[in-house]
Amino acid sequence: MQAARGASLSRGSGDPDRPPSSPSSRRRRTWTAFLLVALAAYAVDLTTKELALRHLVDGPVALVDDLLVLRLVFNPGAAFGLGTGATPVLTVVAIVATVAVLVVSRRLGSALWAVALGLLLAGVTGNLTDRLLRDPGPFHGHVVDMVALPNWPVFNVADMCINVAAALIVVQAFRGVKVDGGHVDDDRRDPADDPADDPADDSAAAPADGAPGSDGPATEGPR
Repeated sequence: MQAARGASLSRGSGDPDRPPSSPSSRRRRTWTAFLLVALAAYAVDLTTKELALRHLVDGPVALVDDLLVLRLVFNPGAAFGLGTGATPVLTVVAIVATVAVLVVSRRLGSALWAVALGLLLAGVTGNLTDRLLRDPGPFHGHVVDMVALPNWPVFNVADMCINVAAALIVVQAFRGVKVDGGHVDDDRRDPADDPADDPADDSAAAPADGAPGSDGPATEGPR
């Protein structure tokens, strides 16, 4: 009786049948990580742009000979100099992408997805801030770029965040990990394929009449 009473008490207080980490608590943790990554990367992007505007006005600065140069460039288009005449369109696309990332982030349950979407949000909003607030005006603002590599267009921290996020998303897609932390194979698995629920296994495991352990009569074989 004490054991039964103790079991009921422990069940009520510790709730051993409840998993140690519920989906809601895991979702809160991953969403918090997503937000911290996004804010940190966004702050780094804004800071580096302001430093570029202050210290690169007089000309480029070579950090590693010609391999890594800091050069101030104002880009009216997208990455690689594309869409230079479509700045308002790019601004609208960035706004839609920002809203989409925020909506998807509500389902977060994977740490790597949290990092990927956090970097993506920081990159999109970093360049979006330039297009909304910088000259020549809202929806037409030019993006501040400053990192120059040989045979490569000048880019910024926001561009790096977007590319790293894209790489992480590809990795998660190949691994089959969904945003909520589940696996795509879980959706494809048929409960009928579970051997524990297969009635054929139960019939095969049941002893036949006359076998040891059965309740049926045993038949005597020929002598």
